[in-house]
Amino acid sequence: MPLTAIILTQDEERHIARAIASVATVADRVFVVDSGSIDRTREIAASAGATILSHPWRNYATQFNWALEQLPADTEWVLRLDADEIVTPGLQTEILENLPVAQSEIQGIHVARRMNFLGGPVQWGGVFPIRVLRLFRHGAGHCENRWMDEHIMVEGPVMAFGGEILDDNLNSLSWWIDKHNHYASREVVDLLNLEYHFLPHDSVADLRGGQAGAKRWVKERLYARLPSGLRAGAYFLYRYVLRLGFLDGREGRAFHVLQGFWYRYLVDTKLREVKAHMRREQVDATQAIRAILGIDL
Repeated sequence: MPLTAIILTQDEERHIARAIASVATVADRVFVVDSGSIDRTREIAASAGATILSHPWRNYATQFNWALEQLPADTEWVLRLDADEIVTPGLQTEILENLPVAQSEIQGIHVARRMNFLGGPVQWGGVFPIRVLRLFRHGAGHCENRWMDEHIMVEGPVMAFGGEILDDNLNSLSWWIDKHNHYASREVVDLLNLEYHFLPHDSVADLRGGQAGAKRWVKERLYARLPSGLRAGAYFLYRYVLRLGFLDGREGRAFHVLQGFWYRYLVDTKLREVKAHMRREQVDATQAIRAILGIDL
């Protein structure tokens, strides 16, 4: 049962050895696809036994799909893992015991994903655990063609494992804020594309079933149509009050405020800024995105 894990990296020396170690018992090969790290990421990954590939970064989807094209022909299963994530022991056992006997028609496998924020677990707010498709047959799946919040898409039957992947980033809050500032710009691209259709559009919302598809459907068909000045606050109240996010500890509550309100409000503010530039300068969305967000499509 040849299984290859794909990990995309850029300056992940703090996490990469831990990620590789978490798949050492389940993956025959680990492909680390690096996009210009200037720290020791590549050296650490190579010493841990990973195959190192280099490819210029555009966005996660294009990078991951490029990585899929580089895999050996005998790869049967693919595992997608972020550098700051860990395959927990329970999921390791489940992969070893159940993946070799998965029925031949099964094309993908959902697993649970949990998250720590600033060292504390996020357990409430209706956010985690989330079911994500991270295991799929080689050749049967690809990453959505979008700039943000991308998922693996497969056409065909899927099943679920009970084990978990843990997202446990060890970087500082300042790093997290900077990362989400860039995330917000990328999400604006997807929101504008929903309205102006200047890029091809993949969406797990088009596939039946699955938690990711249902959440994407709500995000694209309902949330995106709400007034931009109100939806961030409404989403935060839903998560923090109705879904009991206030029960999380100090770190968890900070996550709900920052990711559930600040980030969503930042996306909407950037969206308004780009649209204002379009009206003022009489330019299309792609030109405004380049001028305001610095993203060349």
